Order: sequence, then structure tokens, then C-alpha cells
Amino acid sequence: MNKQKHGTKGNKAKEKDTTWQERVIQIRRVSKVVKGGKKLSFRAIVVIGNEKGQVGVGVGKASDVIGAVKKGVADGKKQLIEVSLTKANSITHRTNGSSGGAKVIMRPAAPGTGVIAGGAVRTVLELAGVKNILAKQLGSSSPLNNARATVDALETLRTFSEVAQERDIPIEQLYQ
Repeated sequence: MNKQKHGTKGNKAKEKDTTWQERVIQIRRVSKVVKGGKKLSFRAIVVIGNEKGQVGVGVGKASDVIGAVKKGVADGKKQLIEVSLTKANSITHRTNGSSGGAKVIMRPAAPGTGVIAGGAVRTVLELAGVKNILAKQLGSSSPLNNARATVDALETLRTFSEVAQERDIPIEQLYQ
């Protein structure tokens, strides 16, 4: 029995071996007015990704910065999405996303272009593993809304095979 337990622990260690990167976009000190005065806490916006097509945005609030970042990472892991990328490490087609007042427009780019985006959008795209893309954020300068709008746009991406399956036609017919 002991050998079986060790075997399962080894497998779990291999599953967790994927290298997750965390980047803090913003740390804000927020206050809440209570009966005795103001209660101060911290809000951290964290992006987590493995640069292989998985990315998530999380928010954590705690009385200290480290606790807020830990909670943000845990929330980001719950919000993970899969991103379909091309061989050129770009997105498959143009896409738009929105969250709150923020709008994000993304277009695929030729190899060697790099990530042309600003602020929170750049961070989300880099951690998703996108290497060549053109992106523009419109309407809001809020890092949280821009990051969520980027995730919204990445969620709407579809591959050629998915489109062919929906239309019940072979992939070759899409190119005609």
C-alpha cells in the first residue's frame, strides 16, 4: 500500500510541474469606513499564466500586501482560460473584448512583430504565450477592466477546426 501512495504523490508532483508565472499589475490601498474610523486593506490585481496558452486574471484583498497577492493568485487559478494560438504564436483571427467601460481590439500579426500592446493588455498577452499581436485598449484606463476585457477577447477565439465542425464541412473547404 505504501508504494501506491508514493506513486500517486509522484504523479501529482509532475502535474504541478508546469511553470506558472505570476505578475502583479496593480496594488492599491483601499479603505472602508467603519464605526471606529477607517479600516485599511490592500487590493492586488494578479495575472497568472504558463506562456503555453493558459492565462487567468485574479483579484485579492487582504490587510497586508503579501496576503492580497496570494489571494489574487488563487483567484487567477480559478479563472484560467485556454487560448488557441497559431504556429506563429499569434491569435487565429481579429477579435474584440469588453469589460465594464474597457474595450480591447486585437489583430493577429506577422512573425517577428512582437507584442504591440500597452499596460495590463500586454501582461495578459505575454503570459498567455502570444508572441506576435497588435492590440489597442479603448474607453478605460482601469487595469482590472482592461485585463478582463483582454481575457474576454481571448475566450472568443476559435480555431479553423472548430469552425469547420460547427459548419459540418471539411477544413479544406474553409480556405476556398
